[in-house]
Amino acid sequence: MNISYKWLKDYINTDLRPEELESILTQTGLEVGSIDEVESIKGGLRGLVIGHVETCEKHPDSDHLSKTTVDVGNGQILPIVCGAPNVAAGQKVVVATVGTTLYDGDKEFKIKKSKIRGEVSEGMICAEDEIGLGTGHDGIMVLDADAAVGTSASEYFDVESDYCIEVDLTPNRIDGASHIGVARDLAAFLSKEQEINYTKPSVDSFKVDNNSLEIPVELVNPEACARYSSLTISGVEIKESPEWLQNRLKAIGLSPINNVVDATNYVLFECGQPLHAFDADEITGGKVFVKTMPAGTKFTTLDEIERELHEDDLMICNTEDAMCIGGVFGGIKSGVKNSTKNIFLESACFDPVFIRKTARRFALSTDASFRFERGTDPNNVIYALKRAALLIQEIAGGQISSDIVDLYPTPIEDFKVDVTFTNIKRLIGKDLGAELIKRILTSLEIKIEAETETGLSLAVPPYRVDVKREADVIEEILRIYGYNNVEIPTQVNASLQYSVKPDPVKIRNIAADMLSALGFNEIWSNSLTKASYYENRESISGENTVKLFNPLSADLNSMRQNLLFGGLEAVAYNANRKNPDLRLYEFGNCYFKTGSELIENPLKNYTQEEHLALFISGKKERESWIIPQSESTFFQLKTYVENLLLKFGLKTDRLKFEDFSNDLITEGLIYATYSGRKIVEFGLVSRKLQKEFDIESPVYFADILMENLILEQKNNKTSFSELPKYPEVRRDLALLLDKSVRFSQISDLAFKMERKLLRAVDLFDVYEGKGVPEGKKSYAISFILRDDEKTLNEKQIEKIMDKLIKTFDRELGAQLR
Repeated sequence: MNISYKWLKDYINTDLRPEELESILTQTGLEVGSIDEVESIKGGLRGLVIGHVETCEKHPDSDHLSKTTVDVGNGQILPIVCGAPNVAAGQKVVVATVGTTLYDGDKEFKIKKSKIRGEVSEGMICAEDEIGLGTGHDGIMVLDADAAVGTSASEYFDVESDYCIEVDLTPNRIDGASHIGVARDLAAFLSKEQEINYTKPSVDSFKVDNNSLEIPVELVNPEACARYSSLTISGVEIKESPEWLQNRLKAIGLSPINNVVDATNYVLFECGQPLHAFDADEITGGKVFVKTMPAGTKFTTLDEIERELHEDDLMICNTEDAMCIGGVFGGIKSGVKNSTKNIFLESACFDPVFIRKTARRFALSTDASFRFERGTDPNNVIYALKRAALLIQEIAGGQISSDIVDLYPTPIEDFKVDVTFTNIKRLIGKDLGAELIKRILTSLEIKIEAETETGLSLAVPPYRVDVKREADVIEEILRIYGYNNVEIPTQVNASLQYSVKPDPVKIRNIAADMLSALGFNEIWSNSLTKASYYENRESISGENTVKLFNPLSADLNSMRQNLLFGGLEAVAYNANRKNPDLRLYEFGNCYFKTGSELIENPLKNYTQEEHLALFISGKKERESWIIPQSESTFFQLKTYVENLLLKFGLKTDRLKFEDFSNDLITEGLIYATYSGRKIVEFGLVSRKLQKEFDIESPVYFADILMENLILEQKNNKTSFSELPKYPEVRRDLALLLDKSVRFSQISDLAFKMERKLLRAVDLFDVYEGKGVPEGKKSYAISFILRDDEKTLNEKQIEKIMDKLIKTFDRELGAQLR
């Protein structure tokens, strides 16, 4: 929401600088994102002056150029070469002096002293399009003869300078989406010390000129429209808006269209009430209906796109066709055109839910829908209608040709709230005093209906759609009083608390620190995602997808079931920006629908799980002269996973793993503890899934179920032992085995046969090829032996190794090579 500094001062008398306003508005909950200086003409015509052409003669070396001398005041006579056909001696012109910057859209160029075909030129005589005063380029601008030489162009053309204050509105503060709304908060804040009021433009001069153009309205769907008001204006003249109105709209980033549309936009940003002007002559049958249309009805909007209506889309219709999507977007036929003479002006209060659903369905976000979706003030409808009608009369002429139609079947009452002084003090942390509290509430137009020694009975106007409880009112008091004005106590009382073991936060932090130290970067993906990700998958059920009733878009219409797809989006995003070598991790919840709809407690139909996902792709190491580059592998990911689990005490001999493969992951493993809890699954993302995301390099993915990992910590105890005093002994074996035999089988057998002295078993070479029979492979395995009480002798070592060899031969058919 953009606010014009000068425009704001129309409603509140203040000398506060824009920077001071920024601080105050942010304190009151209207956070200011930025403040930018804006000018009615880009560059503010700085460096341009009014000059007088003293002499003009043909350029000696060109048929289309002229040599001129121009008096620019202060005794300066500048030689300027000009290419315009209409330049002549005696003219008053606009001159861009040396050093001036001119703007052409987003482009800019600086005037320099130069030689043109051998003649010195110290400036430029300007055409209107070259300085942003028009589009003409047939020749230079020739000014009135009485223009004073040396006058700055900004003064001559009355260039207006302003500040655009960008307010980052939170969804609950739609009351601040207007200049009057901001002025109201500002006045309330300043009134803490002395009474300062904001003023609304008067509409007392409103009157009906005649009843020559009565257009009745029928509100067919009152559940979708709380209040609908209208009137007609006949005999208007559609043309450009006056300069003051154009400058107001330009200051907040709007492009002027014509005087009628600009007037409705002006009132929208003035008081926060959207309006819509129809060409009254396009209302077939001379009657307006506010109703829904049958599903599938075709309707073409102002952007010339034909849309298919939903049965819940509220439309503004004539006797035959729809004319406008109520509160969202106008139709191509009924809008104001250059030929429009008569206007039907609408001001309404539409139901937020209806508007929100329609806007999302059509992916339309307009200034009107932005406000209606969050809730507009029904008490503001008639005021805005009168204000817009008077403004249109002022700048477009015409006569108000009907009484105001006001359909308001069920008036919206003020919200009744009781507050106690005790709770105000308790929640704010300070005793503000009853008088200050009442002054703040009154300045916010909250009515005090009754007062007792203990509290107040209040009537909150509907413009504050989010103030309905005592806590909401107290928040209003605090934001106007100022959070910064609540002193920090000199003493803070606290009680000792023991954290629950295991501590999930600590476990996450340990894992994050370890992964970051290993070169991983943390990512945060949106928990909202595409439902299409989970459709037509073998390993994922689309029926378990939690879908949103009011999705923001088709890409954010459901809750994620896993972290895989969000991570692949991040991998693709980085790879497409020349950053393909990735190590990423993410903590996040996944959501599932688990049952059919329940009326009593629908929350039982849903569950969520916390997961930790790892992704690696691209090169294993950064490019270096000393380390040869290689691609990331499955075993690299396996090492990261095992080391992470070891960090939490889940040692390899406590883990059981199984092969698995599905349509998303191939060459993977499912790790589970002996207690049967699934801990992790990981593997290579399937090539088909990679193609869906346009990813070229292989991506390896691990999914750790954090809840089960945390549960396992209850059974783990930290233990330590002294460093060994006696040396280790290493022995190596080269075993010839069937291809089906895995290293884990050898390791498990070894530790089973020798529990006391065997410390480690490692595989350091695998060979298949020449010299090895078909269907066989050769494993080179090391065995580390150590006795913590004495030094091992050769006899003990040989006995252990002989036992291992016989076991491998008997159980696995292994042969020594």
